[in-house]
Order: sequence, then C-alpha cells, then structure tokens
Amino acid sequence: MTEHNVQLGKRRQLVAGNWKMNGDKALVEQMHRQLAATSLDNMDVVICPPFPYMGLFDGKVKLGAQNVSQFDSGAHTGEVSVAMFNEFNCRYVIVGHSERRADNNESDELVALKVRQVLKANLIPILCVGEPESVRDDGMLFDYIAAQLDAVLLEVGISQFAHVVLAYEPVWAIGTGKTASPAQAQEVHAFIRGHLAKQDDNIAANIVILYGGSVKGNNAQELFSQADVDGGLIGGASLNPEDFLSICQAANQ
Repeated sequence: MTEHNVQLGKRRQLVAGNWKMNGDKALVEQMHRQLAATSLDNMDVVICPPFPYMGLFDGKVKLGAQNVSQFDSGAHTGEVSVAMFNEFNCRYVIVGHSERRADNNESDELVALKVRQVLKANLIPILCVGEPESVRDDGMLFDYIAAQLDAVLLEVGISQFAHVVLAYEPVWAIGTGKTASPAQAQEVHAFIRGHLAKQDDNIAANIVILYGGSVKGNNAQELFSQADVDGGLIGGASLNPEDFLSICQAANQ
C-alpha cells in the first residue's frame, strides 16, 4: 500500500464522496457516466456508497466503505468485515466519522481498533477527526483532535500512518451549511501534521489530510489550495454528479 507515500511536496490530491444513507441504482449509473467522461489525471476519486450498492461499481471506480466491524467474523448481526470488502475491490474504509461516533457511541478506542482491522486487510483507512462547536468555543480544539489521533497512534503506531488517509471534519460544519474558512481548515490541518511530526517527520510530511464539512464547487478551490489541505471528504455534494465533479476538478490542478 504505497499510493499515498510520495515525496515531500508531491502529495496527491484525493476527493472521496461519502453518500451516507443516500443514493440508488440510478445515481450509481449517473456517477459512472460522469467519471468516465471526465479526465482527472492529477488526483484520485473515491466513492463510498451504502453497502448494498458497492457491488454495482466496476473496477474503474475507486471504491470505499463507510464503516467496518472491529471483528474478523462471527455472530455480529448487521456488521461487515474487512475480508468482505476485499471481495468487492474496495480499497478505502471511512473510520471514525462523527456521525458514527455520535449515533453509535463509537469511542476513540473503538475507532482505533477499526483502523487496525482495515490496515490488517491491506486497505486504506480514511480516519476522521473533528470537534463539536462547543469544544472549539471552549478553546479545547487542539487537545480534542490530539486525543482522537493519540488513541490510534497508541493502537497501531506511527509507522502505520504511512498507510492512512486523515480527514478533518469539524462537526459543526457537517451538513449544516457552515464551512470552516480556508484559514481555519489550514490551521487544524497544520496542527495535525505537526502533531504527527513529533513522532515521524517524513510520515507527517507525506500523509494526505482531507477537509470535510459543507464543501461545494464554489469553495473547494480555495480550501484545496491551502498548504496542508490535500482534498476533501464530501457529503451532500457527492450526491449530485455535476457538483461532485466540479469539486474533483478543483482538486485536479
């Protein structure tokens, strides 16, 4: 797994569409057509649909899952294992999205176990971190983000972050229409990179860090132009193929 391990200053931009509990067969077909008709040679595109639609994507589309079990197999009704994803040409798995943390009470420690599972299967976790608005208002932003990162570092070690994609998603900007300013996004991305650099400069310099939180075609370019922002994890806008492709084109510079 080396596709994101590149030389300093040469990080490849990535845009991942997280459909959440949305979409249908028609959207799969529309997305296939749009991606096939668009040249995006300078960046990577990943689609993360709901589980039932994963098998409808062909091998030409990089596929991601929205969640994974921390278990290998067994009596865990409703869960999906990393081994199953490997059978569907899935390469990425979103782990620790704020909606999973909130709706399913996923702790930092559970998220870390899931990251370990994904890495064990030679898949790439898209590890999400981000703060509620109250944490930012209380001045505890960086401590909160550091704790989310440290739980995973404790579980898998810094060396494994060479195979991880990070996504900073301020909880207050997800699905709210609010967006962190480019300066706010850059500040947190730089903090994340600096926090990892305390353990390994090279891994910190090369890790891809996405921004997520109400990214749209009209703000994507300015966000992605920030020094430590390497693309986006896109929610609502990924459900409209034209909007999603405009975001991808902003990254394909």
